[in-house]
This record gives sequence, C-alpha cells and structure tokens, in this order.
Amino acid sequence: MMAYPALCGSRSARTLFLSVASLALAVSSFSAHLSAQAAVQAVPPGPAAAQSASPPPAATPAPNPKDIAGTWQGTLHAGQDLRTVVKITKDDKGQLKAVFYSIDQGAQPLPVDSVALDGSTVKMKLNMIGGSFEGRLSADGKTIDGSWSQGPNPLTLLLTRATPETAWEIPAAPPPVPPMAANADPSFEVATIKPSQPDRPGRAFLWRGNQFTTINTTLMALITFAYGVQQKQVIGGPDWIDSDKFDIEGKPDTPGTPSSAQLRLMVRKLLEDRFQLKYHNDKRELPAYLLVVAKTGPKMTKDENNPNGLPALFFHQLGDLNVRNATMGAFAGLMQSAVLDRPVVDRTGLTGNWDFELKWTPDDSQFGGMGMRAPPPSDAADAPPPLFTAIQEQIGLKLEADKASVDVIVIDSVEKPSPN
Repeated sequence: MMAYPALCGSRSARTLFLSVASLALAVSSFSAHLSAQAAVQAVPPGPAAAQSASPPPAATPAPNPKDIAGTWQGTLHAGQDLRTVVKITKDDKGQLKAVFYSIDQGAQPLPVDSVALDGSTVKMKLNMIGGSFEGRLSADGKTIDGSWSQGPNPLTLLLTRATPETAWEIPAAPPPVPPMAANADPSFEVATIKPSQPDRPGRAFLWRGNQFTTINTTLMALITFAYGVQQKQVIGGPDWIDSDKFDIEGKPDTPGTPSSAQLRLMVRKLLEDRFQLKYHNDKRELPAYLLVVAKTGPKMTKDENNPNGLPALFFHQLGDLNVRNATMGAFAGLMQSAVLDRPVVDRTGLTGNWDFELKWTPDDSQFGGMGMRAPPPSDAADAPPPLFTAIQEQIGLKLEADKASVDVIVIDSVEKPSPN
C-alpha cells in the first residue's frame, strides 16, 4: 500500500509511498448518544378495544454492556472528516473478530489483527496500517472512549455503537482498473495543485482507482519521486522547494493503471508544465550506500503475478516495512528517499519484482526524508535489530557505505505552481 492517512492503506490503492504519519490516521472525537422512547397510546378496556388495538412497536433492545459485538462508528479529523466504521463479530468459538473501514477513503475492508475486551477495556490492533486503539466501554455499552495511536502522537477517539437506523452505509468497492497499455505515453489530463493544510500530518504518493494523489509533498519530494533520486542528488533551486507543501490530484489522459515508469513520467511532465522546472543532468562523486547481495543469498520471494504493475511499499510504522511487487531499484529508491541520509545505489544484480517484510529499530539518523523523528530505541528483549543487521538477516542483502559516482539533477530554474 508506497502509504499517507491520514490515509488507510488499502490493498486496492497501489501506494507508491506511504509515510506512517500519512497512514497516520488523525483522530478526533465524535459522539452520537442515542435514546429510544416507546409511546403506547392508552385504549379503553373492553372486548372491542382488545380487537382493534395494535401491539406497541418493539423497542431496540438495550446493548449488553459486557458484549462489544456490533457496529461502531466515529469521525476522524485528519485534515478532512473521515467517517470510520469498525464491525466486531464473534466466531463459532466466541472469539472476537473485527473489520475496519474508512468510508471516505474507498471503504476497503481492513482486517483488525486483534480485538479484546478485558473488563471494560477494549483493545484493537491493525498491523497493516500500524494502528492501535485502546478505550473504555461505557457502563451502558453504548460508547467506547479511548485513543487511537498510529505514529508518535496518540489522539482521542470516541466510538459510538450504531443501530440499524443510524449505521452509515458502506459503499461498494470500485472495480479494479486494468493496466495501462505498455506503449502508452500518458500525461495528466486534469491536475489540481493546492497548498497543503498546515496541520495535516504525513506525506504520501498514492494511486487509487484512476487518480494520482499526493499529500503534504514538497517540490523536492516530487522531484526525488519523479526522477528516482535522493535529496542530495538534487543540486540548486530556491529554498521553498524543500519547505512549501502541496496536495495534488491528477487524472491521466490515458485509460488504465500506469506502470511505475509511466507514473513517474506523468509527474515529470507535470513538474515541467506547472512548476516550469528546467534542469540538466550531471554526475557527482558522493557518499553513498551500495545495496548488494549478502553471502547467504537473497531471502525474499519472487513476485511474478504482475510484472508491469505498480509496486506497493508501505510502512506499518517506522522501522516496519512491507514490500510487494517491487524491484530492487524501487526498494533502493525508497530507502534513499525516506529512510537514509545519502543515495542508495542498487548493485544487487537482481532482476524482477520481489515480496518481503523488513523490521528494524530505527535510529535518530533515519526517516529525515519523511520529515519524522525516530522514537527512542527500545530496550525490550524482542526489539528488532538495527537496520543494517536486519537487512542482512531478514532479506539477505547488505548496505555498504562507500563513495560512488551518482547521477544528479541540477536545477536551472523553477517557479511556484501555476493556478489550477
């Protein structure tokens, strides 16, 4: 899902880059207290009255305060109002299960990996988006008052039990979009560029349905994405290219889901058209990390299901990376743009697309490309190893510090984006 929430990473949304604070679901309180009153009209006693009187309407039964099975809903405030629904059920053994929906972000069902009720404390975890919830069930069983955590800043969330009358409708998922023709030369037919909201968390590059979306992206981030370079490979330009943030929405002039190369091509055309970006290429000797195969050989799974499809590289949380259908070049590009402080050069010689998971304990030199600070390292016995150890042990690759001749982009001129 590369995946920002305030975005949920959905399996149908091929995410080109997702930051945790972007997956970060910003949450605020929402409550709707329900009350039901049954009014029964008095009917004079007698046989005639008994024959003509209708039975009173059945009242909605009061929820069992010790049972959280049912539908819960609330609104997340993540730069925009996002209606959120959690459906909790029980399996044939009485174990709780749950599914999470973000209605205003495609309403794709996201599995809740664990849900538990201990006394009046409710806990849920969504590993796919690195989210967790902990709250207290009210005495009447109608609300769960707690906090949502996804990234460094927990936020208040009040869930309300829905009834059939108050439950929000969950829209059907849109049908999948077939791949764009391999020989297509796409551009954005329509594109809007707006300044980002100052308090919106995260950063993301997303492809959903037939629309490209970015959130909180600087021109520097757009350049590194479009040209596949690290920030230190971009030379020159005014100060605002790394400070002013933009939200972009664009629809292509060609039907179908683009490949990675086609999407980057569209973004390059957008930069040259709307930002009047002019540049030239050069080479520089720079400190770099060389990505190579370890002596053990690769410990990843070859993905041959969709060789021309978009890769999915997303963080459940900082230091917890899930990669699907990605080339080594795409992985190196993610590491240099989001995690590490220098270019990463792919020297693995591995071709094709790969699936793997990588978990490590970040240090304070990492994730500057996301504009985030890694949390203090954990001293827990089961804490993941540092990045360089994790890469070797878990996926059979190595990062070697060295100098390398790398491609750079020298900015000749650029302007703030033209009006929509």
